[in-house]
Amino acid sequence: MFRIPPRLVSFLALCLIAVTGIVLILRATPNGLGLSDDSIAYIAGARSMVAGDGYREAWLASNQPVTHFPPAFSSVLAFLGRFGIDPLRAVRWVNALLFGLNAALLGILGWRMTPSLMAGVVLAALFVFSSEMFRVHAVAMSEPLFIFLSLMAFWMFDLYFERHHHWLWMIACGTFVGMAYLTRYAGLALIATFAAALLILHTTWRKRLSSIGILLASALPWILGWSIRNRIVAGNATNRAFAWHPLTSENIEPGLRVFSDFLIPFEPLRRVLFRQPGVIEGLILLVLGGVLVWVVITVWRYLSNPQQERTGKEAREVLSFTTGLFIFAYLASIIASMLMFDAATKFKLRILAPVLVSLLILLVVFGIWLRSRRPVVAIVLMLFALGISGYRQSMTLNTWANSELGYASFQWYDSKAMGFLSALPEDMMIYTNEPGAVYLYTGRGCYVLPDRFDSSTAIARTNFEKGVALMQEDIHQGKAVLALFDGGENVSSGVPALTA
Repeated sequence: MFRIPPRLVSFLALCLIAVTGIVLILRATPNGLGLSDDSIAYIAGARSMVAGDGYREAWLASNQPVTHFPPAFSSVLAFLGRFGIDPLRAVRWVNALLFGLNAALLGILGWRMTPSLMAGVVLAALFVFSSEMFRVHAVAMSEPLFIFLSLMAFWMFDLYFERHHHWLWMIACGTFVGMAYLTRYAGLALIATFAAALLILHTTWRKRLSSIGILLASALPWILGWSIRNRIVAGNATNRAFAWHPLTSENIEPGLRVFSDFLIPFEPLRRVLFRQPGVIEGLILLVLGGVLVWVVITVWRYLSNPQQERTGKEAREVLSFTTGLFIFAYLASIIASMLMFDAATKFKLRILAPVLVSLLILLVVFGIWLRSRRPVVAIVLMLFALGISGYRQSMTLNTWANSELGYASFQWYDSKAMGFLSALPEDMMIYTNEPGAVYLYTGRGCYVLPDRFDSSTAIARTNFEKGVALMQEDIHQGKAVLALFDGGENVSSGVPALTA
C-alpha cells in the first residue's frame, strides 16, 4: 500500500494554506485594497518613480522628495509599474501574495523551532485565519512587506546557528534587516534584537563581536545610503525632529482595542471587559509579563551554561527566544518614537502587527510545550483556537467590503465634490484637509491646510495666521479653492479661522 511521507503531507498542507491566504485577499477586495493617507503616499511615490521623477510627494503640490516614508514598498510597486501596471492596482496583488508568503514562512519557522511538523501547519493556519492579519494585508500599507522581510531575517538568523555560524547566513540576515528598515524605520528594532541575541547565544567574545560586526556591516549600508540621500535632497535623515512629548490617551487607547480584539475572541465578552477599568490593561500586562519572564529565564539558562554549543538541535530554540526579544525591542522602539520623534503615531493595528505575529509564534511554542505534558488539553486548545479564528475570519470577510475601505469606499469615489474638483482648470490650486483622497480621484497635487499645531511634534506653529492669510488671498483672487471634508480622519481643528 502506497504511503505518503508525513513531510510531503505537511508541505502540501502548507502550500494549500498559503494559496488560501492569497485567494482570501483577492476575493475580499475585488475593487482594490483599503486606502489611507499613508497608502496614497506609497502609491503616489511609486507613480513618481515610474514617471522617472524619483521618489517624490506627488500627492502634494510641492512635490518634494519623500523622506518620511522609506522607499522599499513604493519601489516594489514601481517595479510592477514598469510593466504597465498602475501601482494602485499592483498593490492588491502584492499584498495578496505577501499574505500567502508570510503564512508559508511562518509554517517553515514553526517546523524549525519545534520537533513537530504539525506546529508549522497550525501556525500558518492561525495566521491566515487571523482577522487582524487579514486586515493588515487588505490595506495598501507597507506592514505586509515589513513582516515578510522580518521573517526572512529570522530564518537566516536561525540558519546561521544551525550551519555552524557560517558568516554568509549572517550577511543574509543583515541584508534582510537593512531592507526591512527601508520598508519601515522600525526595522532598527531588528538590529537591537539580533545584536542582543548574539551576545547571549554565543559563548565567546570573539564570536559575539565578529558576528555583530558582520550583522552591522550588512545592514548599515542600506540604512546609511537612505539617510545620506535624504540629507542631500531634503536636509534631514528621516523627516523626524527631536521633541519630547509624553504619551497620551490618543496614543494608547487604539492599542488597547487592538490587543483586546486579539486576546478576547468573543466580541460580547470583549465589550463587557473593555468597559471595566484596568481589565484589558491587566490582561496585556499578564501576557507580555509572562513572555518577559520566559525570556529572562531563558537568558539566565543560556548565560549560566556558557559552554553549551548553539548548533544542530539546540538551534531550534533560537527562533522562539529571539522572537521573544523582538517583541520588547520593537515595542521599545515604537514608544521611543512616540516620546521623542512623532507624537502622531498611535498603537493602531498596523503598528502592532509585528507584535501580534510574534505572539502567534510563541502561542504555538507554548502549545508544543503543553502537548509534551498534557496532550489532550493541547489538542483541544489547538482545535478551539483554529475554530474560533476561522469563525471570526468569516465574519470579517463578510463585513470587510462595507466597513474597511477608507478612501476606496463609495463615499469618496461617488463624491460630487471630487467630480467638481476634477473639472477645475489645471492651474487652479486646491487647499484641502484630505490631499491624499483628492490626489487619488483627481490626479492633482494639493496644498495642505494651515494648522495651529504640528502633529508630529505636538508643538504650536508660529505662522498659522500668516498661512491662513496667504490661503485666503489665493481664494479671493480666484487662484484657489478650499475643499473641506468631514468623512475622514483629517478634520481640521481650525475650520472657523480657515473659512472666516
